Amino acid sequence: MGTVIMHSAMSVDGFIADEKDGVGPLHDWYETGDTPIDGASGFSVSRVSAEYISGMWASIGVLVIGRRLFDLMNGWDGHPPVGEHVVVVSHQPKPEGWHPEASYHFVDGVPAAIEKAQELAGDRTIAVNAGEVGGEILAAGFVDEVAIDLVPVVFGSGRRYFGKVDGQHLLADPHVVIQGEGVLHLGFKVRR
Repeated sequence: MGTVIMHSAMSVDGFIADEKDGVGPLHDWYETGDTPIDGASGFSVSRVSAEYISGMWASIGVLVIGRRLFDLMNGWDGHPPVGEHVVVVSHQPKPEGWHPEASYHFVDGVPAAIEKAQELAGDRTIAVNAGEVGGEILAAGFVDEVAIDLVPVVFGSGRRYFGKVDGQHLLADPHVVIQGEGVLHLGFKVRR
């Protein structure tokens, strides 16, 4: 079974988007370097960020997201941004006629999403997008690691990295600390 990693870019004050779902400068670092990310056209970051991101993205088999992100991005028009499959946590089915060839799986609830993701991923990594669904997956005990691309900006309000997670969850000391240009990559194992 693959590792489940919750991952996203985050402002210093803990937000993955503003109140209107805008990411503002959170993704600027994807275009400020001189090293392309393997397999990702249009992204050029610092050398150390490219090494980190390329390795992480290459390990991903399945991406788990919520319906909100699916709708905002129109599911990337049926092309997963990472991995081969996308599992969408939603009380609604896939939109009728929407890219029938796409390997997108709509499931109702967090346990069903992780079960489907594990089935599809095999030994590869399962990436969970941060936010409400990510927080629910963490709270349910399915997340093995938390990966944060910390960007030096303060939003003040917006969509929280961990959503409305209830209760305390302990993380180990960071096992990943990589300083890129305009971003600090951090990785923490979830304590059990």
